[in-house]
Amino acid sequence: MAASHTSLVGAGDHLAFAFAHRWTERRLRESRLGWTILRNGLYAELFGQLAAPVGGAVTAPFGTGALAAVARQDLADAAVRVAADPAAHRGRTYELTGPVALTAAGLAAELGAPYRPVSLGERRAALAGPGLLAFQPAMLMSIYSATAAGFLAQTHGDLARLLSRPPRDPMPVAVAAAGTPS
Repeated sequence: MAASHTSLVGAGDHLAFAFAHRWTERRLRESRLGWTILRNGLYAELFGQLAAPVGGAVTAPFGTGALAAVARQDLADAAVRVAADPAAHRGRTYELTGPVALTAAGLAAELGAPYRPVSLGERRAALAGPGLLAFQPAMLMSIYSATAAGFLAQTHGDLARLLSRPPRDPMPVAVAAAGTPS
């Protein structure tokens, strides 16, 4: 029997939701299953949504940090490749990141909006209100702070090797998800 698990990129251990992924990875490695672990980078679509302009400016507290964001379609295509031939990938862990690291300032420039990041404290206070599930503020704050600290900027070549082509440029994907300045 074979199992594939979509996990979290190795550099993501600073994220609030990393523990569950690492626990699952450990359990798979200790099992009798033939396993493959796909460690997905954070989505370019999510980066664009989190950095979408508010009041005409990008205010997300990413600081000067960068994120090796990846298009969800590329991750889906890689998963299909693994599922089509599980034996060829048995016992492998793939780090699946985008080909370049994006910054919020770069996204703001692409959108034609100024980048005026709020502090992490300001964003945390804004997330404390209604409308989010209990786990979401901590998850989002960990994404902001890990990116700002530069923990998620490392790119890897595993995605290009699995796809047998270069991954999509994550910037246009993030721009589309961010929309236009309001």
